[in-house]
Amino acid sequence: MERVEGKVAFVTGAASGIGLGIARILVGAGIKVVLTDVEESALTHAHAEFTDSNVETMALPLDVRDRAAWVEAADAAESRFGNVHILCNNAGVASGGPVDQLTYDDWDWVLGVNLHGVINGITTFASRIKRHGEGGHIVNTSSILGHRAGANQAIYSASKYAVLAISEAAREDLAQYDIGVSALCPGLIDTNIITSARNRPEGLGSTNRVRDEAMVEQAKARFAQGLDPDRVGEMVLDGIRRNKAYIFTHTGLKRPIEERFKRILECFDGSEA
Repeated sequence: MERVEGKVAFVTGAASGIGLGIARILVGAGIKVVLTDVEESALTHAHAEFTDSNVETMALPLDVRDRAAWVEAADAAESRFGNVHILCNNAGVASGGPVDQLTYDDWDWVLGVNLHGVINGITTFASRIKRHGEGGHIVNTSSILGHRAGANQAIYSASKYAVLAISEAAREDLAQYDIGVSALCPGLIDTNIITSARNRPEGLGSTNRVRDEAMVEQAKARFAQGLDPDRVGEMVLDGIRRNKAYIFTHTGLKRPIEERFKRILECFDGSEA
């Protein structure tokens, strides 16, 4: 999608972090943006910064786990702006711990947002973009941890590996309809995902993890040193225009991916049938 001005984008998790960074850059490029988020007060505050923009925007509360809410939000977006061309499935949460200590609620919450949120977005919008015939692009937020996993990352990496696979398959499926698909694979970004438990539903509150406040503060300080989300938004816009299969944020991410592929290839050791 080299020509993006005047197009319409739908961005989840847009009240802060990467989602807000994406929204800012898209609006700056002349794209009408529908900002959505489950955190309504933060969404209202984020949307307020676009008040004086000469590009139209709107804000819609959305729990990406809710399939019926997706349809309502899509209908509202189309009623206001017409055809939607760009979908950014960005909403995400984080939780972790040793795999033997994780609860069903831990799994259901993270997979519900990170994985089923993406599934719901694609299921809602892919057919709509295909139907209007004007082409489009879908950006699914995976992670560097969608390419490599480590200790305490079972849930998060499982969700992000799955998003990566969906993106790769969808790219093949939708190319014939002039719909591009990119997997956004960020490294350390200045976001508040480390405190995403603030939005954890009460019904999925069972966890074996004891909150270590000192560790949380250390992680928050580390994330604060991450890349500016607006810079990620610039990379996403470039990825949409160039139809990149993968959008990486840091050159240093190349090494761990190379190391993983090397370990995989080394396991083809001649013992195979």
